[in-house]
Amino acid sequence: MAKNSSSESGYAEVNGLKMYYEIYGAGKPLVLIHGGGSTIQTSFGRIIPELEKSRRIVAVELQAHGHTNDRNFDLTFEQDADDVAALMQLLKIPKADFLGFSNGGHTAIEIALHHPGIVNKIILASTFYKRSAATSEFWKGFDSAELNDMPLPLQQGFLAANNNPALLQNMFNKDVKRMKNFKGWKDEQISSVRAPVLIINATKDVGSLEHAVEMYRMFPDGELAIFPGFHGSFLGAIESIENGRMPKFNAVPLIEEFLDKG
Repeated sequence: MAKNSSSESGYAEVNGLKMYYEIYGAGKPLVLIHGGGSTIQTSFGRIIPELEKSRRIVAVELQAHGHTNDRNFDLTFEQDADDVAALMQLLKIPKADFLGFSNGGHTAIEIALHHPGIVNKIILASTFYKRSAATSEFWKGFDSAELNDMPLPLQQGFLAANNNPALLQNMFNKDVKRMKNFKGWKDEQISSVRAPVLIINATKDVGSLEHAVEMYRMFPDGELAIFPGFHGSFLGAIESIENGRMPKFNAVPLIEEFLDKG
């Protein structure tokens, strides 16, 4: 996949991390937060050209992912949220909308909980907030997960950003450990979020449709959309692409409508 041409890219020193980011377009800022094991391009490379037409896209790569280096401690969604908030401060962006895909949605939840002042609206794409959203087989898989279990396009995407197999293994190990120990959030935490939230789920997603409905009802100002397909297919996430083609069902128009209204 050819990399999109950003108007600005670089590294920012945030909380002891050299955090990589890319900026596209102009207008109201929208922060993109990739999924676990992913990079900016693997999660969002196919929709950035559409989104940047009407807004300023700030895409980040989190600790140990893609171009961004690691720290000598485990990954946490709370730390990722603090890192994104610190980056926004350095870039002099006081407030933004957020689109978090998969684990990136978990980071977005932490941003809403711990940094509500920087949030306008949130899109949670293929995201869940508690363990019961996914099957027991999904969780058991982390007990014996090996790098070969990681989708090949995601491995290739990491190596395209950072051609170091040892760091790919390190990222995989840390992502697996974080998900193996995933605790989620309490209902009262989710219901405390005051920002408007759009939840997008696929019919064959990791999190169940029943959970997506439950989460939608939990947010005081929530909206819900269900698309046919698989985890992230409505965003064109690279692990969901078949035959190199963007799926027919594209969530960008819905996302733009949600962000533009009000």
